[in-house]
Amino acid sequence: MAAKPKSLWYCTSCGAEAPKWMGRCPACGEWNTMVEAPAEKASKSPAGRTRGLLAAEAARPQRLDEVSGAEELRFRLGNGELDRILGGGMVEGSMVLIGGEPGIGKSTLSLQIPLQCGGLSTLYVSGEESLKQIKLRAQRLGGNAENCLVLSETLLENIIERAREVNPRLLIVDSIQTIYSEALESSAGSVSQVRECAAALLRFAKETATAVILIGHITKDGTIAGPKVLEHIVDVVLQFEGDTKGAYRILRSIKNRFGSTDELAVYEMTSAGLREVSNPSELLIPMHQEDLSGVAIGAMMDGTRPFLIELQALVSTAAYGTPQRSATGFDGRRLNMLLAVLEKRAGFKLAAKDVFLNIAGGLRVSDPSCDLAIVAAILSSNFDLYISPKTCFAAEVGLSGEIRPVPQVERRIAEAEKLGFTKIYVSSFNKDAALARKKNGHIEIVTVSDIAALCRQLFQ
Repeated sequence: MAAKPKSLWYCTSCGAEAPKWMGRCPACGEWNTMVEAPAEKASKSPAGRTRGLLAAEAARPQRLDEVSGAEELRFRLGNGELDRILGGGMVEGSMVLIGGEPGIGKSTLSLQIPLQCGGLSTLYVSGEESLKQIKLRAQRLGGNAENCLVLSETLLENIIERAREVNPRLLIVDSIQTIYSEALESSAGSVSQVRECAAALLRFAKETATAVILIGHITKDGTIAGPKVLEHIVDVVLQFEGDTKGAYRILRSIKNRFGSTDELAVYEMTSAGLREVSNPSELLIPMHQEDLSGVAIGAMMDGTRPFLIELQALVSTAAYGTPQRSATGFDGRRLNMLLAVLEKRAGFKLAAKDVFLNIAGGLRVSDPSCDLAIVAAILSSNFDLYISPKTCFAAEVGLSGEIRPVPQVERRIAEAEKLGFTKIYVSSFNKDAALARKKNGHIEIVTVSDIAALCRQLFQ
């Protein structure tokens, strides 16, 4: 009778191992993250070379003051938004992980890179598509493909061997969850396979100074699939966000060892691929009639980049007795908080009314500076009075009904003025910054201290 194969339990959050199932991971403390997989066996075959790509004798300790402080060698990817979010280009020998929902544009962006930058020698490895499928997509995207080599392969050892033969400057793997190594008995996409394949590709990147881009799947709760250690292995983690039914995509930097994580890139999905949006504020403010109620413009910040977005609210009498609260692109709990503040602190009777909130463009907003614009849109719809389309808002609303200041208000005001707005409402605590801006700008800056003052200024 054959012996039962041994198996271990792995935590999908941190990659820790356990001999049996546990409800809570003993390493990271997360609940219900343990999955079963066959135990790894030490490989005696040449496939085991993936564990020792770097020679041990090559690493020698050095005094810190003797280490060269020269800047990292970077090269451009031919994509201005992506180069900016990476900190000025791709660093040689670095590894970038791009995650996102299916259909969001990960594969499109990764294939556009070698097609847009014709002089960049690239090896594009796909474990999900055949060569003909890649060719059809490349024809739709257009560009120069003479320096782009494509390979349809899922075996890690073959990928590294082909990469050593062609010696590309950039290696793209789509996706890391489809790659497996012969050194392990588990299936592709398992915790051990994802961890070991990513580590082997990282050793290859550091040894040969080849930049590597990995495409990663995400789970239903929006995190990158596989062990959390995958995000610790790579140098840069980029996350695609946006509604797949909408046109706009946001590429956000979650981790960057060679630049700032405050940057983000905005793209528009077209029939010819992802188009860079250099000034997203102009596209995120749709054209509409000037006399529409329930519409307000908010000046938000995402990282160091100011955005002006349109917020739409609809307030109506509850038709079925129980009022509805619905928010698209915004936290529903924060919407309920703002409605409670309007009810308790400002005396507006909204408890028996339906309230619907929508962020135009299919984006998700988490910046508290949109609070004032949301309150203005709700009151505008409730009174059925329109707000001038040349007016915007930038402030946070507190639980006592006070209008709280927001950081970097000068940049928000400058962005609104650049786009032709004539008036902006900010907190009275931003008075010093507002006075300093008034001396140099032409936009009218209105300071308000609470919701009652906002109503007097806005609907007088």
